[in-house]
Amino acid sequence: MLDPRTQAYLPQIKATLEAYLQDLLVPALAKAMRYSLMAGGKRLRPLLLLAVVDTFGGEVAQALPAAAGIECLHTYSLIHDDLPAMDNDDLRRGHPTSHKQFGEALAILAGDGLQSAAFELLGQTQTSPAQLQACLQVFAQAVGANGMVGGQVLDMQGEGQHLTLAQLKQLHALKTGALIEAAVHLGAILAAISAADLDALQRFAAAFGIAFQIQDDINDVTKTSAELGKTANKDVSEHKNTYPGLLGLPQAQAAMAEQLQLAQTALMQLSRPAPQLAAFLTYFDKEKA
Repeated sequence: MLDPRTQAYLPQIKATLEAYLQDLLVPALAKAMRYSLMAGGKRLRPLLLLAVVDTFGGEVAQALPAAAGIECLHTYSLIHDDLPAMDNDDLRRGHPTSHKQFGEALAILAGDGLQSAAFELLGQTQTSPAQLQACLQVFAQAVGANGMVGGQVLDMQGEGQHLTLAQLKQLHALKTGALIEAAVHLGAILAAISAADLDALQRFAAAFGIAFQIQDDINDVTKTSAELGKTANKDVSEHKNTYPGLLGLPQAQAAMAEQLQLAQTALMQLSRPAPQLAAFLTYFDKEKA
């Protein structure tokens, strides 16, 4: 269960996204972008960003465009990940995937539109030029060849192959972890925190990202499509490398617990209490329930 203070950001994030969508000029594209962006989802990445800002005394209202931008990046990645040339999935967040709803061409363009929207929103963030430049670097790297896109390539190349644990961690550190780590890093930049606190937050985010991916892999083999909102057992059918596939389910669960302990330890090393961030770790308790 998220901290109530964190949950209160959700309508603000939605309002920021809605305001952006209302200004789009091409109705068909706006409809496709809205379809995926407003289809639900946990909004973990923008919430993490805003929780960091709030924890360290920054202005949440000024950080909202950056938070909305990182949600656009995440949603773009889901649209493209589901395409026939990638994971070829029919279900996302309990609804038909974008290419099933609108056709492959418009789905690709909706993803493209959301990617550029992310940078446009980031540019609207009220902060100093130096901080905005630093945010832009983090943002672009997280989504690019040394981040999420690179991880997607490793994921596709790994299909049908037997990756080592180190290779699997690298794959998911890029594909899943990079955007989670970027969300935390952006919040740290906008709140102008110390180098020591940034180091602890980066360790928290890295551990959280790995735990999040392990939980996702576990859910894929233990939950139904209705529970997941996406196709169950998809990783197995696509011959993808997963933590349960490599380690077995009990060891995968143990690996997730280890990462959560690392995340908790990192939070304890911050210069101030961080109950909003600690509450994110209860996500895993909810998933196991």
